[in-house]
Amino acid sequence: MNPASTTPILHIDNLRFAYPGDLPIAAGWSARIGAGVTLLHGDTGSGKSTLLRVLAGALPATGGRLTLAGAALPVAAEAYRRQVFFVDPSTDAFDAMGVEECAASLRRADEPFDAARWQALVDGFSLGPHLAKKMFMLSTGSKRKVWLAAALASSRPLTLLDEPTGGLDAGSMRCLWRTLAEVAQEGGRAVIVASGERIDDVPLAGTITLPLAG
Repeated sequence: MNPASTTPILHIDNLRFAYPGDLPIAAGWSARIGAGVTLLHGDTGSGKSTLLRVLAGALPATGGRLTLAGAALPVAAEAYRRQVFFVDPSTDAFDAMGVEECAASLRRADEPFDAARWQALVDGFSLGPHLAKKMFMLSTGSKRKVWLAAALASSRPLTLLDEPTGGLDAGSMRCLWRTLAEVAQEGGRAVIVASGERIDDVPLAGTITLPLAG
């Protein structure tokens, strides 16, 4: 499905991705992703995480073109990636950093960065007691909270969230949905949320369902 929008932020043209010997996750798929929150929906193993990595420019597509804020993949990969906020939840790249150092690293490309929203999310996610710790000392859920707080306070045109509720407690999930609902109403940025569950607490700009064909 192509989410409807009068002002597309991400242009997807004839995108194809398949691992060698596997059926394609996307084949000749074109879409225009506009401002607001778009759900990327599919069963476990359908390729949601893989597609997010392709959209982030972290994994090269096997065909097609992605254009974001005037930068296109594959010809302007570095400029494209600067416009995207994406953290792979399985990464250990930040483990040696302190929480504050990790957050500073993640927001380095953000001009401006919404410091008030970051602080509200630190409070809403109960991250305060963890700010002086190293990332490797945090639970899976607390690491995810750090990345989510930085992502939602970001100003980049495209934010990609992979199963954002994984490891979150009920209070943090309420904070997440409340903040995503605010972002959905603000305009100017697109957020794609990959989830195996439907989202009922956030107004959606559209839904993408895997697998994708032209």
